[in-house]
Amino acid sequence: MSQTIESLPLSEASNSTYRLITWRLMPLLLVSYIFAHLDRINIGFAKLQMSADLQFSDTVYGLGAGLFFVAYALFGVPANMVLDKLGPRRWIAFMMVTWGLLSSAMLLIESAQGFYTLRFALGVAEAGFFPGILVYLNRWFPAERRASVTALFAIAVPMAGVIGGPLSGWILEHLQGTAGMKSWQWMFLLEGLPVVLLGLLVLARLDDRVEDAHWLTEDQKHALRQALHLEEAGKQISSWRGILRNSQVWLLVAIYFAVMLAVNTLAFWMPTLIHGSGISRDSNIGLLSALPYLAGCFFMVAIGRSSDRYKERRWHLCMPILMCALGLTLTGLQPQSPLLVIVGLSIAGMGASSALPMFWQLPPAYLAGPILAPGLALISSLGSVAAFVAPYLIGWMRDNTHSASLALYLLSLVIALGGVLVLRTSAAVVNPR
Repeated sequence: MSQTIESLPLSEASNSTYRLITWRLMPLLLVSYIFAHLDRINIGFAKLQMSADLQFSDTVYGLGAGLFFVAYALFGVPANMVLDKLGPRRWIAFMMVTWGLLSSAMLLIESAQGFYTLRFALGVAEAGFFPGILVYLNRWFPAERRASVTALFAIAVPMAGVIGGPLSGWILEHLQGTAGMKSWQWMFLLEGLPVVLLGLLVLARLDDRVEDAHWLTEDQKHALRQALHLEEAGKQISSWRGILRNSQVWLLVAIYFAVMLAVNTLAFWMPTLIHGSGISRDSNIGLLSALPYLAGCFFMVAIGRSSDRYKERRWHLCMPILMCALGLTLTGLQPQSPLLVIVGLSIAGMGASSALPMFWQLPPAYLAGPILAPGLALISSLGSVAAFVAPYLIGWMRDNTHSASLALYLLSLVIALGGVLVLRTSAAVVNPR
């Protein structure tokens, strides 16, 4: 006769419960985030043709790409507060349907003003998604298991590059003129509409809370509630005043600024940097842009598992950030060398992909339950200002110096400083107990 959960040893019972939760929740969340990131980075592939068709300069492109994150910064906190009121299931579904429609509407762009407006609106629609999912995961997994789970969710970022690079390259090369549309217009349509269907699936399938999970036993629910309740006892910040006055929160904002510089430099400029190295065919650019993301997929999972195994957070975040700084520096050294550019971008991709989920292990160590949702959104929003700086700075530098190298060196320096700042956090607080 098979053993019940109650008769298993505690650790084995816990492992069984968390495996069940992971398999129930993560596939849908993972696919949703793949499309969320794909709808962010496909503008980098569209640039290869859209800028020529619409006569956009690199500065116009950089500003439009960055405006997404201005909206993201302004609306992240309100969006997460709505999530707390409506519940994750309904609010996440609404956001996904809205941004799927807006992303598809990018095919209608005819001017810089229209480009700016739709990118800003897309940022508003998506502002609460990533911090909302972080809040959601914190309601299901305790800190000692969260690095691996967050890495599993955040693997969507490099996976979007692995899938989106070849897919976007193929669309750009083969759908030009089909049904009277440009290939970049087809790309926005084909990568935006599936999000609408995913949003409806989230509405039907996602459970808001542990208590709503009919697929868990009462004993499993009790054990989960107990583990999460005990974790809350050691939190330091439980009010808005505490967030704004705590120096560690502002330290986290500075670190996240560096992480987002790393992630978005790759997201918005990788196709252009590869093209500048001498690779001309869109399909080849798409395939080569998948390599840094593919390396990032494996590395981030390994880092997440290592962090949970050794119950250590700071060095598991610091080293990936420094790797990204090194990789971007290498990319800038010989921008006409395809080999050095791909090697540099691969190192940077491994570092940036791993740094994103590892960073999000730190804020929940400080923020208590009632303030967790707005606290995570505040850190995400303020740190995301970097996502505006990265594309705009490189675009401005390319227009004025005809090279991205100086911008890459400057960004690498700021990213490296962010890595060093990680070691200013308290190991006693951020490492799982």
